[in-house]
Amino acid sequence: MSSTRTSVTISEEVAGAVAGGRPVVALESTIFTHGLPRPRNLEVALEAEERLRSQGVVPATIGVVAGVPTVGLSSEQITSLSHDGAVRKVSLRDLPVAAALRLDGGTTVAATAFLAHRAGIKVFSTGGLGGVHHGAATSFDESADMTTLAATPIVVVSAGVKSILDVAATLERFETLNIPVVGYKTNKYPGFFVSDSGFAIEYAVNSPDEVAAICCARDHLHIASAILLANPVAEDKQLPPAELDDILSRAWAKAKKDGIKGKDTTPFLLDFIQRETNGRSVNANIDVYRSNVSLGGEVAIALTR
Repeated sequence: MSSTRTSVTISEEVAGAVAGGRPVVALESTIFTHGLPRPRNLEVALEAEERLRSQGVVPATIGVVAGVPTVGLSSEQITSLSHDGAVRKVSLRDLPVAAALRLDGGTTVAATAFLAHRAGIKVFSTGGLGGVHHGAATSFDESADMTTLAATPIVVVSAGVKSILDVAATLERFETLNIPVVGYKTNKYPGFFVSDSGFAIEYAVNSPDEVAAICCARDHLHIASAILLANPVAEDKQLPPAELDDILSRAWAKAKKDGIKGKDTTPFLLDFIQRETNGRSVNANIDVYRSNVSLGGEVAIALTR
């Protein structure tokens, strides 16, 4: 492994691919450190890397190992982080703390996008984005993903924001932050577990080459924000929308009754959804991720042309 002067370690494979203009896709680590149950978390993480390699794309899974932000985790490092129940969830604000205290961490969208851009990677595939939480008008509970992506010129492939968030408010914040949202073969903004959140988006593209063209135009204009490519889950893979609405309504009522607040809200709601769907939400989560990884690979290849 080769280390930069900023104490960010970039694997030789990733550094060589970036320097050689070959396609690279960044992958976050919180999906397997915090987002999926064991042992499927490790299976999904390794499968995502293999999926990209089969496309001729270099995977760059990003995480923090003993305090060192690492771009291009080895299989051994991915395995270790996926088995560690004490690993921290590391956002951008947490990186210096994790570094100083030599912590192991799974990087969120914000931290992953930041480190990917520092390494020269242009495409990042994830599952769902963070956004504005319900009640943010009084709690000010908004994800750091948004402000970080406003200043990080990378293409982020996702299936929209997580279904538990305030989608309308999140889309408004993206507009305020000058973050373009582009649908992949759709003008309907996806809702992570469902293909249509009920909100329209203005722009759509029909090919990875069109995404690459938008990315190049942004760079030529010296605009620093990310491009959000919204890739909906296939309708036959989504959770039934009416069922999800009912579950979410009951989940919020239960959270209020139990006094669940702040950072405990998201894991509580996601766990509620998983239990009420008998694990089908986990399958939908994995289907979303697989699709986004594949599309990210196609966009990365288009950017090299």
